[in-house]
Amino acid sequence: MKKTLIALAAVVVIGGYVLYQNQGRFFLILLAQHRLSNPFQSSGNTAPATNISYKNGTYTGSVEDAFYGNVQVQATITGGKITDVQFLQYPHDALRSQAINSLAMPNLRQEAITAQIAQVDVVSGATDTSNAFVQSLQTALSQAK
Repeated sequence: MKKTLIALAAVVVIGGYVLYQNQGRFFLILLAQHRLSNPFQSSGNTAPATNISYKNGTYTGSVEDAFYGNVQVQATITGGKITDVQFLQYPHDALRSQAINSLAMPNLRQEAITAQIAQVDVVSGATDTSNAFVQSLQTALSQAK
């Protein structure tokens, strides 16, 4: 009886560990299946800023804490406008972070380029990354004023 309980406990522990390790893969599969109805897309309500002009160049923002890792961005200004925003750092160690940020980062980047300001809409499902993105981009753009 004692050996049976020990064996059963070992199966439960190993099974739990396997489920824990595969949680991120399961999340990636779910995201792939629902990519057309992207729950991580922002509301798109950010209106373009008018009369804002920045100094041309490439500016690196501060490193900001996004709970699961750091976010740091680099803004490229051409013709006085934001023409590109690149992520230098972002949470990507866990599979779930990879899945979330692979959908959130392009949305944040595009919104910043469209709006021409750092204060873009938070991407649903990626609040920590969005907030850290805004803070890092704000410090980059403050250098370009």
